Amino acid sequence: VQLQASGGGLVQAGGSLRLSCAASGGTFSNYLMGWFRQAPGKEREFVAHITATGGSTSYADSVKGRFTISRGSVKNTVFMQMNDLKPEDTAVYYCAARLIGRSRYEGWGQGTLVTVSS
Repeated sequence: VQLQASGGGLVQAGGSLRLSCAASGGTFSNYLMGWFRQAPGKEREFVAHITATGGSTSYADSVKGRFTISRGSVKNTVFMQMNDLKPEDTAVYYCAARLIGRSRYEGWGQGTLVTVSS
């Protein structure tokens, strides 16, 4: 599966952004979809995921209550609505896919940069 993240940009603290992830080359409904991020000088970290059916979501404690992951009505897309952004949310955000029954994520793509100014 190939993934392309978009929607990043520069925003002031307290602002909002909506990230999109477009998938191709696989059966989208067979994949759990995740968002990860990597801040400068830090390791990549989990942000959120949504199951293949969209029935269950999970979030990192640092974003819980502020970020919402969803599977779009538009075919093969996943979104992440990010509200009340903080400077510590500044990072390159990546979407990735995990085939049902597998433990490894794939299709990372180039990511999209989110910069939150204070």
